[in-house]
Formats: sequence, structure tokens, C-alpha cells
Amino acid sequence: MLAACAARDEAALRQLFDAESGRMKGIAMRILHRHDLAEEAVQEAFVQIWQNAGRYDRQLGSPRAWMNTIVRFRAIDILRSRPQEDALPPEDLDRMRDGAVEAAWDGLDSDGRLHGCLETIDEWSRRALLLAYVAGLSQAEIAGRFSRPLGTVKSWMRRGLLSLRECLA
Repeated sequence: MLAACAARDEAALRQLFDAESGRMKGIAMRILHRHDLAEEAVQEAFVQIWQNAGRYDRQLGSPRAWMNTIVRFRAIDILRSRPQEDALPPEDLDRMRDGAVEAAWDGLDSDGRLHGCLETIDEWSRRALLLAYVAGLSQAEIAGRFSRPLGTVKSWMRRGLLSLRECLA
């Protein structure tokens, strides 16, 4: 198909795209972590493949390896050309997580079973569980946030989960 692309056979390019674009998008996704950018990398790679198919040398590797190298370098170029996103300061991130936890708590139906069961467990266990399940914090992050030993946080969460299971059963 690459030889046909070198001869400017558009049908061969379409076949090549259909056969390899999914795999190439996977390579780009591992680098870029965004579908839109991965698709852009694949599109740019196929333009480059079309323009350079005549330069492909079988002695240097398989056609797939050659194309995968092209998409990999296109993805890296896209990644390098994007402005770096500034990370949020930790205190802003903590405020956002607290807001998400409060919104989740406030969003629960006050007459619902889950709300009622969460109210029956101690405040520390409830806060730890909400931070873990709503904000996605690990037990170690919660321990650091509350300035408590990790074992204590694990105990809070275990007791809270057992109480919830019992209450919701």
C-alpha cells in the first residue's frame, strides 16, 4: 500500500488509513491524552506518509514501524507546541475539592437513604469517605490533609464503610 501511495494512488491511502489509523491513534493517545489532539496527530501523520511514501526504505524497518514512528513524532511535536498549562496552587485545588464534596453532600436527597446513613457515621469518617469518593483523594492524601496518621484515616474509612453497608442493607 505504501508503494501505491508513492505512486499517488488515493484508494491505497484510504485502505492504509482504514487499516492503521486506529492503532496509530492509540500511540498518539498515550502521548497526548486527548482524543482531539490524537486525531490531529494521526491526520498530520497521514499527510506526511502521503508526501513521503516514496522515501520509505524496507531495509530500515517494516512499513508499520515507519508509520508508527511518524505518528509518534507528530504527537510529540503537538505536545511541545502546546502552551504548558499552569498547575493550580495546592490551596486552590483543596478549595475546589472541598467545594465538590460540599456540592455532593448538598446534592443528596435529604430524605434519601444514603444521606441518612452518612449522617449516622462520625464526622471524620464521613469527611474522609466523601473526600475519597467525591474528590478522588487517596487515604495518604486525606491523612496529610487532616494531619493524622495514615492508620487512623484507614480506620475511619473502614468503620464508615462498614456502617454504611450495614445501614444500607
